[in-house]
Amino acid sequence: MKYLSIILIVFGAFINAQQVNKTDANKISDTLKVDSGEKDSLEIYKPTINDYLVKKRFSEKKVFDTIFAIEKSYIFTQYNKKDNFGKIQYANVGSGFQDLVYKMNAEQNLSLLPTNKSFYILGENDINYYDVKTPTTTFFYNNSMKNGGQLKTTYTQNVGKNFNFAIEYMGLRSQGLYRNSLSSSNNTVFSAHYVSKNNKYEAYAHYIHQNVNNQENGGVLDLEGVFLSGDSRFNNRQNIETNLSGAESRYGYRRYYFSQEFSPFDPAKYPFKLRHTIFHQGNKYYFSETASNPVFFNSESIDEFPLTNKKFSNNLSNTFSLVWDNEKFKLDAGFRHQAIDFGNKNAFPALNIPGYFKEQRFGAVGNLQIKLLDKIQLRSFLEFSKGSEFGNYIRTTNELAYEPVKDYLVEGRLNFQSAYPSFNYLVNSSHYINYNYYLDNPNNETITQIGGTLKLAKWFDSQVFADYYRIDNYTYFDSSAKPQQSSSSVNISQIGGEATVKYGKFNLNGRVLFQKVLSNQDLLPVPDFIGRVNVFYQAPAFKKAATVQTGIKVYYFTKFASREYSPLLNEYVLPGTNPYSIGGRPIADVYFNMKVKRMFFYLEGQHINQTFMQNRSFAAPDYPIYDFRLNIGIVWYLFH
Repeated sequence: MKYLSIILIVFGAFINAQQVNKTDANKISDTLKVDSGEKDSLEIYKPTINDYLVKKRFSEKKVFDTIFAIEKSYIFTQYNKKDNFGKIQYANVGSGFQDLVYKMNAEQNLSLLPTNKSFYILGENDINYYDVKTPTTTFFYNNSMKNGGQLKTTYTQNVGKNFNFAIEYMGLRSQGLYRNSLSSSNNTVFSAHYVSKNNKYEAYAHYIHQNVNNQENGGVLDLEGVFLSGDSRFNNRQNIETNLSGAESRYGYRRYYFSQEFSPFDPAKYPFKLRHTIFHQGNKYYFSETASNPVFFNSESIDEFPLTNKKFSNNLSNTFSLVWDNEKFKLDAGFRHQAIDFGNKNAFPALNIPGYFKEQRFGAVGNLQIKLLDKIQLRSFLEFSKGSEFGNYIRTTNELAYEPVKDYLVEGRLNFQSAYPSFNYLVNSSHYINYNYYLDNPNNETITQIGGTLKLAKWFDSQVFADYYRIDNYTYFDSSAKPQQSSSSVNISQIGGEATVKYGKFNLNGRVLFQKVLSNQDLLPVPDFIGRVNVFYQAPAFKKAATVQTGIKVYYFTKFASREYSPLLNEYVLPGTNPYSIGGRPIADVYFNMKVKRMFFYLEGQHINQTFMQNRSFAAPDYPIYDFRLNIGIVWYLFH
């Protein structure tokens, strides 16, 4: 955090030194003219919110969203800045989640990314690029679970009209209420965007450095006799003994990214471009202990074997594409080469555990976007590659959207993926003999998704959606924490919806999802129902100088026999012969939110029902969720 303070002080001084040029030289269409220059020939322009834009790599520019919508409260109060509907959080901020809803995660393809380290990782298409009239800073702050906090701040500015850079830092430290549960994570992002004056050349670049570090306590040692006993001595969670001490998991994620486009002809007449994209991504995962714990891991320990597991993967990717880019029709298609390696340090030859995999992959990638009559939009993506070590890879996503009437939207989707299992399933070396494995020559896990969404913006601002998944060669960890592949398909159906009902200044927002594993239910235990209801009041306050939201929200999922969490692998494994069921208990939060100009305040009493009833809610067997806590959040947009 001391480095963050230095950065903020430097940029604060830099901001104060800025002389914002508000002359006609940098005028854009949405800027307001406040002085016509009749007296001294100097025209003065005042920026508006429309002068502050943000975009992802292949998306349209959008204005900074400073609207005080209730959906923001689901995002700004979370450490990963996402709506975590369909997940259940562990007792400490930054300790991860268990997914309650099945979904694909493309970031795990051809890379090393343990499931419980994936919830804050930013992929190449998650990085923001900006275009701002004046220097801009954003702050996101949340308190933590005892001794610490989380701060995410972004500084961005344009240098002239054609170049923008941004620096983002997130730091999290949270000790946690239970023993040995410290979370200490951070990320740094540098991004830049350049467009030449004649619009013939454009470039994007970013560097990201992320660390996700956690103490692993193995959960509560004695659930029935201590945690669920109701004994007041254990209201102080530090008095509860946990299964592990001296255990830590660390995940590091690095990426260098550069993409450039060149238009050989006049882009206004011939929107044809040549594109080159290169990036290098490196992932590292470590699990270490200060002493062996054979009883908890139910395994003998190998003498003189290191107490640290180490894995890594690297991907150097080069793509050359031809691009046709206009408003109604966008198409790019190109050739991709990847140099991928995966390492398992401390490999144990006596158990035939390999230590290193390497290959050169060749393939193709393409994107297609079509807009017809401002009512129909098609978006398609396709990637194919072939290698000698990790087999063939194909992934395609296809979405068709149709708006027959304004604010009424029908979307259909068809997605397909055939990929080698995530690298964490392939091999592992450990001083625990039972945690050494090698998944030799696995089949591709093949996923087919068919679904659709119906959005009715003027009818209770509602939407309904449905998805069907078929998974062949489903890859999972069995009850012995060994990777396996199913010989028959896993089929999943999901249907749900969301709506907001308003009556005066009172509002009701609800979201539900019904989910059913239709075959091989024992391989993927998930709840059949997940729901959230939010009743709130929103109105101007303090003589309309502010807007307030206050209400109560309740989160619920049905009881199910949960998978167990493996702290050594940071993955979820199937339960043994006596599975432990979690869920079936509501989790209620009361809150008061306020917006003053472009500053947002969030005050949440999380898990309020724990103040009058015992905490019997779990994120995974042996891992309780958080007790009642005050979650304080502040969001501040500064347009200098």
